[in-house]
Amino acid sequence: MLRLLSLSALSVFASAAVAADWPQWRGPDRTGVSKETGLLKTWPEEGPKLRWKIADLGTGYSSPVVVKGVVYIQTTRKGEELVVALDEKTGKETWATKIGTVAPNFGVTQYDGTRATPTVDGDFLYCLASDGELNCVGTDGKVKWHKNIKTEFDGEVGYWAYTESVLIDGDKLICTPGGSKATLAALKKADGSVVWKSEVPGGDIADYASIMAVEAGGKKQYVQYMRKALVGVDAETGKFLWKYTKTQDPGASILTPVVGDGKVFVAGSRTGGALLKLDADGDGVKATEVYFEKAYGPSSGGAVLADGHLYFTAGGQRDAKLFCVEFATGKEKWKAECVGSGSVCAADGRLYVRGWTGDIALVELNPAKYVETGKFKQPLKSKTTGWPHPIVANGGFYVRDMNVMLCFDVAAGK
Repeated sequence: MLRLLSLSALSVFASAAVAADWPQWRGPDRTGVSKETGLLKTWPEEGPKLRWKIADLGTGYSSPVVVKGVVYIQTTRKGEELVVALDEKTGKETWATKIGTVAPNFGVTQYDGTRATPTVDGDFLYCLASDGELNCVGTDGKVKWHKNIKTEFDGEVGYWAYTESVLIDGDKLICTPGGSKATLAALKKADGSVVWKSEVPGGDIADYASIMAVEAGGKKQYVQYMRKALVGVDAETGKFLWKYTKTQDPGASILTPVVGDGKVFVAGSRTGGALLKLDADGDGVKATEVYFEKAYGPSSGGAVLADGHLYFTAGGQRDAKLFCVEFATGKEKWKAECVGSGSVCAADGRLYVRGWTGDIALVELNPAKYVETGKFKQPLKSKTTGWPHPIVANGGFYVRDMNVMLCFDVAAGK
């Protein structure tokens, strides 16, 4: 009887601990939230155990993705942009494949390195380089097909060149060439052939956000934050549906939109954040502002939606606070000193906040109050500001910092 109880207890513990891959920008659902459980709830003073580190990855701001025991990441070496495969357990590089060349107006004087994160779907990776070169690469490192979305679609892009992490949706790849002929475009993921081209009225410039899919107003839509506006297009046809301009930032449109319950949150770091409700409007869709708050300006660090609440850092780089905001109403629940400006992801009831200057914090996803359960300074730091988003996958917590990458063990019991 005692043995049966022991086995039962082990079974419950095993079912509570769930490992999960992180196959694309901002995780399984592009929300910044991992599906993993069984992780450390608190960290020791020195931080979680370091599994491995890389000091010479190459320059860039791409986040890693983790699928089937392999870490994939885009980087830049000697003017070439690459996608690199690493062993998940050791960090050892297994292959590197060229995906583009550093764009002429990109990385010459500042912010050197590729931006986009690979999207893994089945046995293939979809990688966009700063020069607009879009590659489908097998998990063996061999290129299946490639095309340049800037030259093929007369694309128009912002100063820091192409940055988005492309969306795979069913058999389609959705991307943002920019310009007036194909502001957004859908391609067949199998061969790169064109499904549709979406012309946003007046054209627009591809800035630095990534596309999100949303079901609202009786239609499936693709939502993208561009230079002139946040726009929505019909997912089936690419037909333009709506735009919103109040949050447009004079610096750059960076935040990947946060979607939930038929609503979209978007923000500019210098302008503020807004929530839009999407409703059917005849054959189209109407976007109505629910709230706009100047203080809610997450940008490069992203925002996480968990249990009806948004978590993000906002404010000046030195005096930024960590915010918890009720998603539906915009009501501030709390704001607190944490790590200054930072990038966020979430897993197993905790928010992982990676400060751009190297401080890292573990915070409860708790709308009632700010509760910090761990904080440390990363042991290896590049000389530049580290904007890449951290990720959590299969018990590993990954931090990329320009040419540095660190992997920590955060599974409970390790």
